[in-house]
Amino acid sequence: MSFIKMHLVTLSGVLMGAVAGYLYWKFVGCNSGTCYIQSNPVRMTLYGALLGGLILNLFQPKTNHQ
Repeated sequence: MSFIKMHLVTLSGVLMGAVAGYLYWKFVGCNSGTCYIQSNPVRMTLYGALLGGLILNLFQPKTNHQ
């Protein structure tokens, strides 16, 4: 439970990014199927989760680990 509390901002970024990636695939996507990431819902969701986690990790408060 302490891991979740320590990384709540990053984990929420992963969740929001995954939802945004899926919605991007659903409504924009790639009609021709030639786009490697955008033509597959799993890849687009994972890509969105990665970007969301990385972006919101910038705003994660720093903690002192001992």
